[in-house]
Amino acid sequence: MDLDVTLLSRVQFAFTVSFHIIFPTLSLGLALLLAIIEGIWLKTGKEVFYFLYRFWVKIFALTFGMGVVSGIVLAFQFGTNFSRFAEFAGPVLGPLISVEVLTAFFLEAGFLGVMLFGWSKVGPRLHFTATLLVMLGTMNSAFWIVAANSWMHTPAGVIVEAGKVIVVNWWDVVFNPSFPYRYFHMLFASYLTSATVMAGISAWYLLKHQHISVAKKGLSIGLLGMAILAPTQVLVGDMHGLQALRDQPAKVAAMEGIWETQKGVPMLLFALPNQEEERNDFEIAIPKLASIILTHDMNGEIKGLKEFAPEDRPYVPVVFWSFRMMVASGVVLIAIAMFGMYCRYRKTLFSNQFFHKSCVAALPLGFIATLAGWFTAEVGRQPYTVTGLLRTADSVSPIDPYSVAISLTLFVVIYSILFVAYLYYLTKLIRKGPRYEPPVAYVVEHIEPPTLRDRVDGEFIDREEGKYNGA
Repeated sequence: MDLDVTLLSRVQFAFTVSFHIIFPTLSLGLALLLAIIEGIWLKTGKEVFYFLYRFWVKIFALTFGMGVVSGIVLAFQFGTNFSRFAEFAGPVLGPLISVEVLTAFFLEAGFLGVMLFGWSKVGPRLHFTATLLVMLGTMNSAFWIVAANSWMHTPAGVIVEAGKVIVVNWWDVVFNPSFPYRYFHMLFASYLTSATVMAGISAWYLLKHQHISVAKKGLSIGLLGMAILAPTQVLVGDMHGLQALRDQPAKVAAMEGIWETQKGVPMLLFALPNQEEERNDFEIAIPKLASIILTHDMNGEIKGLKEFAPEDRPYVPVVFWSFRMMVASGVVLIAIAMFGMYCRYRKTLFSNQFFHKSCVAALPLGFIATLAGWFTAEVGRQPYTVTGLLRTADSVSPIDPYSVAISLTLFVVIYSILFVAYLYYLTKLIRKGPRYEPPVAYVVEHIEPPTLRDRVDGEFIDREEGKYNGA
């Protein structure tokens, strides 16, 4: 049996990076939510926000650890599976990744310890500062990683000499044409995903009549984040689409399933792209909508895939369907957020069980949208590793394909075990719920007495709900 080393290397990297991205997506968003929650607690003195923070910081720490473990191997694959790519693009990617480690990872890892274990050792302002620094560290990490990846999509600031790139302008390298759009698109995706997770887990507690006071605050914060971020992500996505149409028209044509250059292009809700025959076997479309979205002109022209040589086209079915999966997930999240705001207006936010079940069901949608978006971007860049400069077929290492097949198999097995372990401990944390321990001594004097709860043997009764609310 003949094995293709290029395909195997691509599948291995796609698998490992897809597994990895789940965790930074959640930790990036949770860092912001934790900073908001601790800030509200210090501002208002309401004990419930302290409990909410102490619960979610444990999930953040678990997720952050998984992100570190799964992310280390990615850089090594540049040398093992894509050594020619590493040699070609090393002068750009090496410094960018090094800066990410020095300025972001060390910041996150250093102050995470203060967040987890510094409650009785540092003052409230210093602890809050540590939370803010971890949040900034996650944003900084995303900045450099997305900058490196965006440069591969829209390379700038370099010249090619002797088979490798030479940087002539670092500003152009970092702030390449696609970077601003892709960075904020990724940030908002992470924030939206984390808000959805917080809302989903809080709604689950309300359905179970557990931890009512904490669940109410978590649902309120998560819902507000969804209501703000989901529509904002649409606006950022629209701007990113305009940029992609300008700089990567083949990818956009694949996303929309457009084979012929035309004006007034319809939006395909459903289609069966046929790569071999250069057509769609079946279509359900809304007239002119693709032109309206992509060009803001009802009769705007969009270049079709036939304008590009067959060897320069991405694999259309994957790009087409992953893009629709991303959009569909986003539409559902917007609908749930709007439904939640309606429930808040009707004062049924904490009693509408259908909404709570919807939040629980929507819990994985942020991850699905993020992964689908990455598949759209990365498969849409093919057949290039660095658009217009280096093809993927010329990027792989000259190694035995059976070695790659073995390492891929090992990755699948080991990562499956890690994921099961992560879900086990995550589920254990969720089932255990918040611990109702009083804030540490240095803050107690600033905390107002609880108004909705009475302490009963170290646990709580929620007067408003009239139900047991203990751990």
